[in-house]
Amino acid sequence: MSTILIVDDTATNIDILSELLSDKYEIMAALDGEFALEIANDDLPDLILLDIIMPQMDGYDVCKRLKENPVTKDIPVIFITAKSDEESIEKAYDVGGIDYVTKPFKPKELLARVKTQLQVRKLISDLEKSQKELIFLASVDPMTNLYNRRYFINISESLLNLAIRDKIDTSVIMLDIDMFKNVNDTYGHKVGDEVIILLAKILQKFTRKSDIVSRWGGEEFVILLPHTDTTGALIIAEKIRVESENNIYITQENQKVSFTVSMGVSQVINDQDSTIEASLNRADKALYEAKHGGRNRVYFTKD
Repeated sequence: MSTILIVDDTATNIDILSELLSDKYEIMAALDGEFALEIANDDLPDLILLDIIMPQMDGYDVCKRLKENPVTKDIPVIFITAKSDEESIEKAYDVGGIDYVTKPFKPKELLARVKTQLQVRKLISDLEKSQKELIFLASVDPMTNLYNRRYFINISESLLNLAIRDKIDTSVIMLDIDMFKNVNDTYGHKVGDEVIILLAKILQKFTRKSDIVSRWGGEEFVILLPHTDTTGALIIAEKIRVESENNIYITQENQKVSFTVSMGVSQVINDQDSTIEASLNRADKALYEAKHGGRNRVYFTKD
């Protein structure tokens, strides 16, 4: 049975959540951040439900310290809070939260989100444990160490089925490097490869462990964002765009190489999409519009 740690400075809130979840999960609780960190480090819960507004140490600081600790950094954190403004939501993702639920929450929705995050965690854990070296090599792009296209298709279908079944938000980002041929023509293919590797590191920096980041081919990449709506996907995409624009690769000849990326964002339509291909096609269409809209920008499409 999976274990959930509930962190809230109000005992009544803990009781409500415990009553909702205790039939299916083992429940631990903490009324303050320091005790929560101690429990997480010693007992390693499978999931943490974390309030933001708490005395002495708020939820943001708790999550940040969890992610800084090698022992607890992979425990998924769902924020549950009355704060619903965009700045608070963005900060929750910035410090390492994997999902965000506003109070008063809907019990069925919360149960679905908890279930999905635990399933995703188990799926990723099982894959990590079962992968032999040959399987690993077959799943990873050797240049960037990101997942390759074949792995993305396989794992995304499993995650998409969970999202459709439980009506969970899932988004896709498709991106590529603007005018990449000019980089290769001007500096050579070796430098072009280094730029691709640099972008791969940027993608890893701004995505979560539960996200599936894949090199789609050449200078093109795809990111699957489970449990992420359009707003969350656009926030992540814009961070990647800005970081790419501000990074400069220095060649061995001390030449400065700058680059930008264009990005297309789409959201899985749970009652319509039967495969990941539909979402990819919408993201590809948005990417095309971003290119023709002037490059170095993020576009979203519903159609």
